[in-house]
Amino acid sequence: MDAVFDSVSVATTFRKELEKAGVIFLSISEALRTYPELVRKYLGSVVPQRDNYFATLNCAVFSDGTFVYIPKGVRCPMELSTYFRINAENTGQFERTLIIADEGSYVSYLEGCTAPMRDENQLHAAVVELVALDDAEIKYSTVQNWYPGDKNGKGGIYNFVTKRGACRGKRSKISWTQVETGSAITWKYPSCILEGDHSVGEFYSVAVTNNHQQADTGTKMIHIGNHTRSKIISKGISAGQSNNTYRGLVRVMGGAEDVRNFTQCDSLLLGDRCGAHTVPYIEVKNPTAQIEHEATTSKISDDQMFYCMARGLDAEEAVAMVVNGFAKDVMKELPMEFAVEAQKLLGISLEGSVG
Repeated sequence: MDAVFDSVSVATTFRKELEKAGVIFLSISEALRTYPELVRKYLGSVVPQRDNYFATLNCAVFSDGTFVYIPKGVRCPMELSTYFRINAENTGQFERTLIIADEGSYVSYLEGCTAPMRDENQLHAAVVELVALDDAEIKYSTVQNWYPGDKNGKGGIYNFVTKRGACRGKRSKISWTQVETGSAITWKYPSCILEGDHSVGEFYSVAVTNNHQQADTGTKMIHIGNHTRSKIISKGISAGQSNNTYRGLVRVMGGAEDVRNFTQCDSLLLGDRCGAHTVPYIEVKNPTAQIEHEATTSKISDDQMFYCMARGLDAEEAVAMVVNGFAKDVMKELPMEFAVEAQKLLGISLEGSVG
């Protein structure tokens, strides 16, 4: 595990055990000293410094983060994890994560985020770059619980993050899984560039907003290689006076033969003052592609509430049960211990949304 407080890596555990398997798991500052050529080769190769305003800001001021390299043919013996926390007042966090999976390797990486309650807004502008080579797989999971602000919308973290993975090798795979419950404003679109033939990109997301939170999340799947596949499962849950937006891009390039994509975008409204918005963008330049998109918007019905409450649950417990069922397609993609904590977070985030 790597712990990053206020953009500084303060501790990295299990390093010796991982080194026996050839896995490099260091803070970026230490990796730059120890493996400068490896870092130089990949840093900024997926998210260039002029990609967007916040990526440029990160490039200018980032001081630390996490570096992972999995050598050829190695299956990482444990799930790697990083904990991010903003402690100081009047500051932002600008960490950077770089993960490289060499040929035939596998890694599962988890990150968690928290911050104390403050009346002032703070900025989190991170950059995450993933690189998967031939037959490699990266699974990247996030449970985001930055402070969302109080019930009147005062305070909270501005979470403006750039996350992107490149499937550069044949039969490579990158899977993003995220549970977003915190931050006052969220702006993030974990993406996959499917360059290698037969490469696969997946995106599983649950985004919960309550009170005055604003979430604008989604993904981008860029199909460049032949026979590439992508899958998008997005679940948005809105309560209070919040707004939850899914914004997705599926792009099939002209030379990409036999591409397949499936997108499912479901929204659940808890109340009559919240909003859910779906903004899909599909661009297909090859006639052999098959693209599927489906979207639903629903509310918790009186019948569902009656059924649960007739079995001894109170109103908030009934809502939590329905919400967890709604999000199960994403939760099952998380490691077991993460899924349990994420389910608890969903219930806590929606407290006070009933009645």
